[in-house]
Amino acid sequence: MKMKTSMDFSLLQLLIMVMSILCLMCSSLEFDPVDNYLIDCGSLENTTIGDRVFLADNLNSTQRVFVNTSLESIPSTYSSSLYKTARILNETFKFTFSIKKQGQHWIRLYFFPFSNDFFNLSSAKFSVSAQNFTLVKNFQPLNATSVKEYSLNITSNSLVLTFTPSATSFAFVNALEVISLPDEVIPVDVGIHNLRTQALETVVRVNMGNIAVLPQNDTSWRSWEPDERYLTSKNLVQFVSNIRAVNYTRGGPSRNIAPPLVYGTATRLQSENDPNTLANVTWSFNVDPGFDYFIRFHFCYIVKGPSGDLIFNVFLNSQYVFKYLDLNNETSNVFGAPFYMDFVTRLDNRHSIGISIGPTDVRNAYPDGLLNGLEIMKISNFKGSFDASDVEIQSSSPGSKPKTWLILGSTIGGSILCIVLVVLSFLFCRSRTRAPVDHSTEDHHTTVGSTTEEKQSIISNSNMGYWFPFRAVQEATDNFSENMVIGFGGFGKVYKGVLRDNTKVAVKRGLPQSQQGLSEFKTEVEMLSQFRHRHLVSLIGYCNEKNEMIIIYEYMENGTLKDHLYGSDLPNLDWRQRLEICIGSAKGLHYLHTGSQKAIIHRDVKSSNILLDENLRAKVSDFGLSKIGPEIDQTHVSTAVKGSFGYLDPEYLTRQQLTEKSDVYSFGVVMFEVLCGRPVIDPSRSKEMVNLVEWVRNCLRTRDTETIIDPTIVREIRSESLIKFVKTAEKCLEEYGVDRPTMGDVLWNLEYALKLQGKDEKTRQENEISDNQLDNSVLSTEFSMGSMVDIAGISMSKVFSNMVKAENKDSCDIC
Repeated sequence: MKMKTSMDFSLLQLLIMVMSILCLMCSSLEFDPVDNYLIDCGSLENTTIGDRVFLADNLNSTQRVFVNTSLESIPSTYSSSLYKTARILNETFKFTFSIKKQGQHWIRLYFFPFSNDFFNLSSAKFSVSAQNFTLVKNFQPLNATSVKEYSLNITSNSLVLTFTPSATSFAFVNALEVISLPDEVIPVDVGIHNLRTQALETVVRVNMGNIAVLPQNDTSWRSWEPDERYLTSKNLVQFVSNIRAVNYTRGGPSRNIAPPLVYGTATRLQSENDPNTLANVTWSFNVDPGFDYFIRFHFCYIVKGPSGDLIFNVFLNSQYVFKYLDLNNETSNVFGAPFYMDFVTRLDNRHSIGISIGPTDVRNAYPDGLLNGLEIMKISNFKGSFDASDVEIQSSSPGSKPKTWLILGSTIGGSILCIVLVVLSFLFCRSRTRAPVDHSTEDHHTTVGSTTEEKQSIISNSNMGYWFPFRAVQEATDNFSENMVIGFGGFGKVYKGVLRDNTKVAVKRGLPQSQQGLSEFKTEVEMLSQFRHRHLVSLIGYCNEKNEMIIIYEYMENGTLKDHLYGSDLPNLDWRQRLEICIGSAKGLHYLHTGSQKAIIHRDVKSSNILLDENLRAKVSDFGLSKIGPEIDQTHVSTAVKGSFGYLDPEYLTRQQLTEKSDVYSFGVVMFEVLCGRPVIDPSRSKEMVNLVEWVRNCLRTRDTETIIDPTIVREIRSESLIKFVKTAEKCLEEYGVDRPTMGDVLWNLEYALKLQGKDEKTRQENEISDNQLDNSVLSTEFSMGSMVDIAGISMSKVFSNMVKAENKDSCDIC
């Protein structure tokens, strides 16, 4: 009987052991891809790597040039077996894969340019595309093993990979993978960015704690490299490991997001010996400028801090992505529960991404911080390409020019040189100024040893609009107190806010449950994330947490232009100030029309959307209705009429055809507001004076000019300046867009009106010259559109038109 009991206990132990093994096997195989194509290219035999089998290459064998290498030792993080053979492609070749499950798929291309008696693969040069995306272009693999990994959302029943050799060269590939992904791995969208319509390329995937994670230890066979090589200061960190603590909870991240080896290891700020540590831990990664990047931060509270809490700040390129991150709070106080955050950032002129974690001063928290893993993925651009040659980044340095122009210029002598350089500059600007230009000041970087105040500063002129947690916005606005309201519009209320570092901001909170508001919210954040100009209001951040639609801007101390013209007790503007405000606004609008690949039409130009900073510098705001302009071969954009009554272009109103000239018309109305100091529509006035534009036109016909001028400036405005200003506004208000000037032309004439206003009697005497004489000097630095810091892409057509008019002595009112 005793023997039987002992036997039963042994059987029970064996049963528990078997069940445990089965559970472990099931957990490691929880992801079984529906589509699972593994090809060992150039191989005549199957290749087994762990529990995966790469099939012998028999795909589309009409082009069958296989090569192999006799090298025994091939350094690789995965398996050298995949790099010993390759398929050579001497002409365009297509690999076609049948897709059973539509959705996100990994595409992995393996390369190793070995040499044998017949081929030197390092001389290959080729391009690879998938569907409508260019994966690599004129690609020459490095002399080492590499894997190019992409994520594509496949919505058809097949995937076609096309290899195209460059002229006089060939293509090759050592191995291919096409596998379907778990739905949770790549989000549908991040903030306002829809990732399902774009492709992703893995730039780097790092496991903190300085431990590599091999593909066979990841459910979707991702490779995670150690982080030590990316650290900027290794002496500030400690590598920690507690894999047993990882606790995947229901509703939280699963192993498909990241394996236990990632969440169970971390790099942590070394502060045990100095509780006053104020340093940040920083990693730096090289990237291509001109692209958006998807970034995923992985966290797991696997070690307890000295105070029991683990609260710290997280930075991306010196900007907060999370202020006062409390892992206990984010994981519902479950020790070892994984947590991750997704962000998208845009890089224009930067070649690196800096990631930092550092201490915070909240609740006297102990200086601490850790990061478990990081993924950075490049997002395909509007051309559907990942190649840097398909991105045009214009230098922020005004005087920079390609060397080829300098070489060409040096071969031309004498008087012909100037003319040729003008022509070349014109052609150059036409082809280049459509690329977005960042006119922000130099970016600041959070470095090791920076003070708490420096780490908490918000860089408002950065080229990335970033996400704010809702509680931070509540705190900044005193929980959206009515005492903080500084404006109200169709989108919602605007509040004054003060961040923890005492930075003043303007917070625009959208009306709840407004579908139109959602569209405007997305449009405005997208627009302001792309453009930077001293005469456009800068985006600081946004918040879409808890279904909120909140946009955070730089605070404009002097409010709106409208408030300074009428309807408030703010100080009156003198004529010179009004001219300078018009000039600044025109510069901002001209940049929108010419500063990117396609023109941006504001569609809601009005005095209440022109804001003034502490120096009365004008900045155009409110881009919620903005629209991308027509294609090169089109004259207009057909769209529903939106805007503000009284400012609407009559041609757009009747035909629903939107162009840049629609903004010009609205700006002409603003110019009359500036001159007259009264609302566009004023029902309190007599019938003939209700509509500002009609009233001014009638007065001009009867030469009753003095009646229309704001009484506060009537004595200071000089007649020649007034005439130029009024004629310019009248041209802006022509019935048909083709008869209106461009914003660049309007800008020139406003500068001219300012010149004519002069500063003193001597200046006035100097200004008693004809229009033609002034137009001949348009290239002078004294009378210019502004420096390149002000405006991108000065239209050289203006220069040519003035040169021709000067030669023909054909004067005009609007140049």
